[in-house]
Amino acid sequence: MGKPKRERSLAENEVRAVARNLRVSPQKLNLVAGMIRGKKVNTAIADLEFSKKRIAQDVRKCVMSAVANAENNHGLDVDDLVVAEAWVGKNLVMKRFAARGRGRSSRIEKPFAQITVIVREVKPAAEAAAEES
Repeated sequence: MGKPKRERSLAENEVRAVARNLRVSPQKLNLVAGMIRGKKVNTAIADLEFSKKRIAQDVRKCVMSAVANAENNHGLDVDDLVVAEAWVGKNLVMKRFAARGRGRSSRIEKPFAQITVIVREVKPAAEAAAEES
């Protein structure tokens, strides 16, 4: 018998992708996430491609994964996708020690982060009006 299938938490026109264990602080990753929020997917990928931030390539892979999920798993049209949400979360923190002056040491924290990207299919206004009539 097994347990019942869990209900989908997203709408039918939304798809999620998550990139975990990114070796960057959440604050720096949030700058890149803010750069793509609300943009069309093609524009967001182009912006990430030419960004000077090191972590932008990992965020680009996450956006492309969300697009692939939308196309292959849910049959959404790639040209109508928009980055609806992109949020950043904390992950583990590696603690290391570094030598300091006068024989002392201090702790250095090396944070990890994760990013969740939700893409949504948004129909153009002309198509939406044609479907209603």
